[in-house]
Amino acid sequence: MKELLPLRVDYLEELQPETELEYMLLRDPEFTTGLGWGIPRYGHPEGEVYRHIREVLENVDQLQLAPKERQQLRLIAFAHDTFKYKEAKGYPRDWSRHHGVLARQFLEQYISDQVVLEITELHDEAYYAWRMEFFHQNVFAGRLRIQHLLDRVGEFLQLYYLFFKCDTRTGDKNQAPLKWFEHHFEGIEVVDF
Repeated sequence: MKELLPLRVDYLEELQPETELEYMLLRDPEFTTGLGWGIPRYGHPEGEVYRHIREVLENVDQLQLAPKERQQLRLIAFAHDTFKYKEAKGYPRDWSRHHGVLARQFLEQYISDQVVLEITELHDEAYYAWRMEFFHQNVFAGRLRIQHLLDRVGEFLQLYYLFFKCDTRTGDKNQAPLKWFEHHFEGIEVVDF
């Protein structure tokens, strides 16, 4: 029986880049390797990372944003999960090899926007804090994680929240962390879509 080669995905068509930087990312082999990574799993029934990014971008499209914020959120969406294929999977977890850290390091080759870099690196922190507090019943550790997140995102908490919502409102992700974030954090304006 003849072996079939996988179909090549047209990432330009799938993700509809809007800036030169987005085009550049979609031409970078290290980046595109990550876009094709993934199989259907809990939280990500869509499988490949590019499909998840497309869902996040559809959520970004529903927000009323200034052009700069839109570009920032789209760039975070493009990069945030793209380096899961390189993430260290061992135990105990090596947080220096988390996919958010790897995505930030990759983006640093292209940009100096500290807001985008911080949110890209920390995009899962609210979820991890919620999980620590409510799933593992370690309130102290969960609150430490949240304080660390708040210290790092500072005045850009609203943009962090918007990305967290766009990311969490995809696939079959648990919505409890998002509801918790919306109800317990001062300084954010809750949006609906």
